[in-house]
Amino acid sequence: MIDIHRLIENAKKYGVDLDVSAAEKIDLYCEAVRVTNEQFNLTAITDPDEMEEKNALDCLTILPYLPEGCRLADVGTGPGFPGVILKIARPDIDVTLIEATDKKLQFAVRTAEKLGYTVTGIHARGEEAGRGEFRDTFDVVSSRAVALLPALLEYTLPLVKVGGKLVAMKGAGAGEEIDLAKNALSVLGGKVTGIHELTLPTAGERVILEIEKIKPCPAKYPRQSKNIRKASL
Repeated sequence: MIDIHRLIENAKKYGVDLDVSAAEKIDLYCEAVRVTNEQFNLTAITDPDEMEEKNALDCLTILPYLPEGCRLADVGTGPGFPGVILKIARPDIDVTLIEATDKKLQFAVRTAEKLGYTVTGIHARGEEAGRGEFRDTFDVVSSRAVALLPALLEYTLPLVKVGGKLVAMKGAGAGEEIDLAKNALSVLGGKVTGIHELTLPTAGERVILEIEKIKPCPAKYPRQSKNIRKASL
């Protein structure tokens, strides 16, 4: 379905060495998303070329910022983007998918397993997981198109170990979001340690933010989702 050789070549431009076997598995995964999407909604992106760039390639761009063998949680993973794509490309990563829509989560976990990859699924919102047993658990939390940064920090940082980091996939307005998030960073113990700008072949500008957790989040955070949405930090 997707052009795996073009995907491999484009991935190299972002510092990602993707082998043919992994590219073939990513192709199979994207095809499964496309086919299943005809039965129930998984994604708005179904054109093969768009899936290749906006799903597969876009997800791969964060790989250089993931430590070897890290334990990663992908918050708001939807049908497995970027979590499952990361697992296929880097089997050394221990991937947990956190998703509030159970159909999407079950699709991602089952389809990854069919392709030979084990991922853990948590049926919950990010802030729900962050109040429970998974608090302060992960080396890295990833997020893609989840929320503006002030709210995103509250959804995700409680899940991160002190010394770990959030890797947030953002658009061209990331600088403005950082300005808006100054208070949230201070309250929740986050520090921006990396701002990586890139441009996808046709989909435009992207920014990858690395935010280190430098101290524990106060016990009262994260709040309930309705409160986060109503008044972000």
